[in-house]
Amino acid sequence: MTTVSSSLAQAVSQKTPFFYGWVIVSFAFFILALAYGVQYSFGVFIPVMMNDLGWDRATLGGAFSLYAMVYLSITVVSGRLTDLWGPKVVLSIGGFLIGIGLIGTSRATEPWHIFFWYGLVAALGMSTAYIPCNVTVARWFQRRRGLAVGLASSGSSCGIFIVPLIAVMLLGETSWRTALAGLGSGLLVLTLVSARFMVRSPADLGLQVDGASGASETGSAADITASWSFAQARHTSCFWIFAIGFLFTLIPMPVPFVHLPVFALDLKLSDQTGASAVSIVGFSALVGGISLGSFSDRVGPKNAFLVALAAQGLAFICLLLAKSSFGLFLGAVAFGVFYGGFSAIFPALFIYLFGPLHAATIGGVIIGFGGLLGSWGPALVGYLRDTQGNYQDGFGFCLASSMIAIVLTTILKPPATKGLTQ
Repeated sequence: MTTVSSSLAQAVSQKTPFFYGWVIVSFAFFILALAYGVQYSFGVFIPVMMNDLGWDRATLGGAFSLYAMVYLSITVVSGRLTDLWGPKVVLSIGGFLIGIGLIGTSRATEPWHIFFWYGLVAALGMSTAYIPCNVTVARWFQRRRGLAVGLASSGSSCGIFIVPLIAVMLLGETSWRTALAGLGSGLLVLTLVSARFMVRSPADLGLQVDGASGASETGSAADITASWSFAQARHTSCFWIFAIGFLFTLIPMPVPFVHLPVFALDLKLSDQTGASAVSIVGFSALVGGISLGSFSDRVGPKNAFLVALAAQGLAFICLLLAKSSFGLFLGAVAFGVFYGGFSAIFPALFIYLFGPLHAATIGGVIIGFGGLLGSWGPALVGYLRDTQGNYQDGFGFCLASSMIAIVLTTILKPPATKGLTQ
């Protein structure tokens, strides 16, 4: 890592017109594509695993819910470690854990195996993806922060679009165990290589934010003077409104990724159609992330975030009314726009509210708080489907949660800086 950093420092010192921040964006895009693409391919494996292992939806949905709870709640640790150690170390550890967790999952023969290898080990690794990548990108940009984070976070959308299709092709050629082990091995190697190029901040290479002279390490002077530590932020009403709003945003978020493939079966559609719905989410998220990320630079992250939340609510309305592949795909498109917009705007939103200096720590705490309670959406929806015989109650619950998130985000505003100490 030292050798790579030294080489980079020498390269950028040669007055090249190319801003290294875009290299950060590129590798963040690639890491997120790997991590989220593999993560949300899990739904594609569920029908095959149900047939092979004889497990029900609630068991496999519960494993994913444990996974989501662990990786979201542990984000508070990875966020803090990113502030302390930098993204290279944190992302390298994470890539190793995700890969090993998926390889272990591929050998599961009992429910506890998948809860351990996927729900715990892989989840610990996944906790290092979102915050380290997007906060690092945000630290390299000020004027074009929304666009830069939108481009980087769209990597997750691109991965969600491509990797499920790769998983389907692998499942057509080999067993689910070999396919899952292959995805885990590829992710492990490629993430370890990519993490070496993730530099903490422009100052580490003698550069300025946005590649412009006169900018500070972390952004404008306004950014620095308005930066809150976690100890300060947690005493504000803004922090708790934001945290609770994120909780209700999160509850329905993993549900389509896990349940769209099996919901397609309820609609008498094929396995391929269900996998295609997940890929449609990924493609729509790619469009939503770039467009809403750029949109947030013009209207502000809060207003753009409200647009994304409205798309989430619309998605569950479409799924509640779905009777054919048209309704399924329409819901997938709307959800994808939400998911891409959320991924692009969320880091900019908490930096807008609390400043960039302690962004990884504060963002990690908010995600961790939401993850402890909000990640059980897939398990709850799976339970309601198993007991009620359909997805109406589960999707209705997700719609209600989305509406609560919209209300809380509407009343959200930055905390007063009076009395703020640095």
